[in-house]
Amino acid sequence: MQVVHTFDELAKVSHDVCLAIGVFDGVHLGHQRVIGQAREAARAAGGTAVVLTFDPHPVRVLAPTKAPPLLTSTAHKLRLIAALGVDACLVLRFDQQLANTSPTDFIDTVARSAHSLKRICVGSRFRFGHNRSGDVALIARLGPQYGYVAEEITSVTVGDEMISSTAVRQHVLHGNLDRAQAMLGRRFSVLGTVVRGDTLGRQLGYPTANINPHNEVLPANGVYAVRVHIGQAVHPGMANIGVRPTVQADASEHRLEVHLLDFTGDLYGQDLEVEFCSKLRAEQKFDSLSALRAQLARDEHAARSALSGIS
Repeated sequence: MQVVHTFDELAKVSHDVCLAIGVFDGVHLGHQRVIGQAREAARAAGGTAVVLTFDPHPVRVLAPTKAPPLLTSTAHKLRLIAALGVDACLVLRFDQQLANTSPTDFIDTVARSAHSLKRICVGSRFRFGHNRSGDVALIARLGPQYGYVAEEITSVTVGDEMISSTAVRQHVLHGNLDRAQAMLGRRFSVLGTVVRGDTLGRQLGYPTANINPHNEVLPANGVYAVRVHIGQAVHPGMANIGVRPTVQADASEHRLEVHLLDFTGDLYGQDLEVEFCSKLRAEQKFDSLSALRAQLARDEHAARSALSGIS
């Protein structure tokens, strides 16, 4: 997938363009439907499927104190979008100047930049432009002027609950991983960079990769069975989220640590995607390091059992 960052670069994307526009935090099933419509329209027309998204999240600019914690960093979001089979993604920097742009001017710029724009796909709740005054109805009204068709994709539900980034975020934070998975169409995962820790896990016989997550939402504190994606390889593992009460006095230091089962190698500086499969237990304080070591052995057995047969 080609990644561009300006309208000038978008103009260089060839063939008839079918465009999906949205913030797409989490790339949940609703987002996937919007993007999928643009992809299928492009395939049918022999054109190019392009996603237009924003960085940072617009609420970070419009109302910073109300900005939600991110489900996916931009780097993670791009990985997820690329997996949906689109050809290009325009990541527009969202700043006050863009926020003040009238919705009509925004669509004019999009339509004049995209090579032979044929379709714009958006969700029914998508709003854009100054004071968020633009909507799908405006996009549709402007279509004949620029020669594109507007397509509104209605919200997707799981049972009686509408899928949204807010709903996914709450399910993850409260540990409802099955519900989050149903809305995401995949297990919840975190992309992060391995940084140096205090090597205590190695001393306990369970060396861990200390992960600096790029996103801002993590499941509730506890121990989890996980699958860890390193490049194209996937490794089973177990992860601890929390404050490590047995060995750490500072309860404000929150960590994500992952032990990869049956793995040896240097991971420092690498980006790992940690996929949460099931929660094994809550985080707890032990009376001694030997008691912690014994529990880690039980956690390993539980993780292997939970991950057996998972793909």
